Amino acid sequence: MSKQKRVSHPLYNLLPMEIEGFDSLAELALDMRSSWNHATDEVWRQLDSELWEITQNPWVVLQTVARDRIESVLADPVFRKNIDDLVRTRRQLLESTAWFQQTCPQSPLNCVAYFNMEFMLSEALPIYSGGLGNVASDLGVPVVGVGLLYQQGYFRQALDKDGAQQALFPYNDPGQLPVTPLRQENGEWLRLEIALPGYSVWLRAWVAQVGRVKLYLLDSNDAANFPAHRGITSELYGGWRLLSALGIQPEVCHLNKGHTAFAVLERARSFMLDSGQSFEVALAVTRAGNHFTAHTSVAAGFDRFAPVLIEQFLGAYAEQKLGITRYDLLSLGRQNPDDPAELFNMDYLAIRGSGAVSRHIFLPLFPQWPQDEVPVGHVTNGVHMPSWDSAQADDLWTEACGKDRWLGSTENLEHNIRRISDVRLWQFRSDAGKSLVEYARERLSRQLAASGAFAEAVEEAKHLFEPNTLTLGFARRFATYKRSNLLLHDPGRLLRLLSNSERPVQLIIAGKAHPDDQAGQALIQEWTHFIRRSGARSHVIFLSDYDMLLTERLVQGVDVWLNTPRRPWEACGTSGMKVLVNGGLNLSELDSWRAEACAPEAGWALGDGLEHGDGPDRDAIEAEALYNLLEHEVIPEFYNRDENNIPRAWVARMRESMARLTPQFSSKRAVREYTGQYYLPAKAQQTGKWSIGSIA
Repeated sequence: MSKQKRVSHPLYNLLPMEIEGFDSLAELALDMRSSWNHATDEVWRQLDSELWEITQNPWVVLQTVARDRIESVLADPVFRKNIDDLVRTRRQLLESTAWFQQTCPQSPLNCVAYFNMEFMLSEALPIYSGGLGNVASDLGVPVVGVGLLYQQGYFRQALDKDGAQQALFPYNDPGQLPVTPLRQENGEWLRLEIALPGYSVWLRAWVAQVGRVKLYLLDSNDAANFPAHRGITSELYGGWRLLSALGIQPEVCHLNKGHTAFAVLERARSFMLDSGQSFEVALAVTRAGNHFTAHTSVAAGFDRFAPVLIEQFLGAYAEQKLGITRYDLLSLGRQNPDDPAELFNMDYLAIRGSGAVSRHIFLPLFPQWPQDEVPVGHVTNGVHMPSWDSAQADDLWTEACGKDRWLGSTENLEHNIRRISDVRLWQFRSDAGKSLVEYARERLSRQLAASGAFAEAVEEAKHLFEPNTLTLGFARRFATYKRSNLLLHDPGRLLRLLSNSERPVQLIIAGKAHPDDQAGQALIQEWTHFIRRSGARSHVIFLSDYDMLLTERLVQGVDVWLNTPRRPWEACGTSGMKVLVNGGLNLSELDSWRAEACAPEAGWALGDGLEHGDGPDRDAIEAEALYNLLEHEVIPEFYNRDENNIPRAWVARMRESMARLTPQFSSKRAVREYTGQYYLPAKAQQTGKWSIGSIA
């Protein structure tokens, strides 16, 4: 039984709780399901439309608007009835039987703890840079999330007058985030002490509600910490202690990426305390219930630390808490335990602490094994489609499939979406393009005004782009391997493609480079300098401060999503999955998910799917191929219209992409596979009593 007691949010005493109906608004605002449930959008828009459009944060809207405004809207019988209906629907959802309960009614699996360093759930909770937090709420899988509440999250981006990136680090005020402090039964804030050499770091505990799922977050901004430590947050082995303090006993721990690997040590220590067994026995027993996922196909993506750091911060913990030597601890993260110079590899620790990622990158740990027998499997990532669909896309899928199937099971989605007419699909896409152009104009004009641009440039931005013009999107981290400058290989040819008077093309670029990545920042400047060329300004824009909100608007409105990484460096490439639900098409390198999703009738492929190194010759070949694809296939297909001005071949490709790929690359499919292939078998290995068939 959980020991935590949910109490009022710390700002409740400053809010008009005495207004009848306000508690219902707060209940909706603090459930992050509202970030993808379009039914609540109008509530926040009606309270303060401008603030809502800028922040997309219901909790900020609710605590910012004036008291008399809240009283006024709640006095409206229609508005109040809508609120009551939304609250009733929410509570019914929490109590309803979901996929997991229907499929596995006798399952003994009660709790999976999902450890992750970042969760990309909503712009209202900016604790991500890329973010791979799976959303299991819709399916009813008994998951709790464990992560970190970053004081600054990922940096915010601005461009100076020369197009150089400026990194800004605004503070995440927890009072404006949809999180609640975790308190013990006596009202004391739940805090964890992490003992380090010579001092302790105290971690505060918070909870965010995500539909059926709770996300627990730790942060070190505690008054008891040294000032230098208040801006950091400890590794996630403290997360296991948090679950123990809450009385939560997960049967399965899902460790997402090597950052979370220390949790296997703390889980083993917990077993040692309960059973009196040695660390070796504890690790052997608990590893069956640990599931580790990596998201890189190259070993360079691993976290490695100097042995002296591991010894400094974990040496005493190993000797005093785990009963093992420092040599034994370092061995868990090394290929060769006897090499004192070898760095400590977090992914090696994670896989050694987990049950049965790409096989070839772990071959060094299994030198006598054939590659296809290395005990590593895979689940292809998926994205939570309701988080990324537009309100219009939500209406379209609901119209075709019904709300229950669209937001619940993905069965028959492919069949149902194929029945939508060309006229309906094209109208849907035309409306999406118009909405994106309006948004891009507004955002660019505000961006230019904030950077000190001349009034003429700000006004010009309000009239850029056209709704009926083919719109390409390229938005991601500006790391060099993603080759964001591939389109700029021949600037003259690119400009000719964009500015064709009969078949024009417009391009939206967005993305951040790491503050220490000078090469990535140079790529941003290369684009901004190209945009300032004569003739390019009206066809290309760079939207700064790439975040979840901007991503949503781009994936909802672009016609084609470009992805040009150098194989095999792309880890997931999930941004391209997000356009599927919205009818956008992918033109992508055959890397990551696109290698699996490639279907000529549902998009376009770049490259041959083989690895060719990172030389400039290959870049030149693929740049030429990209120009040819655009010039001879993509652009003509978009503009070849029938007598009703509908591009029938384009719409057929849209329909195929939506029907075939949306269910396949949905997080619902991914979570079902994790559950059937890993979570339930992990539980079965612990009990020896549970067997399942294929439920994915």
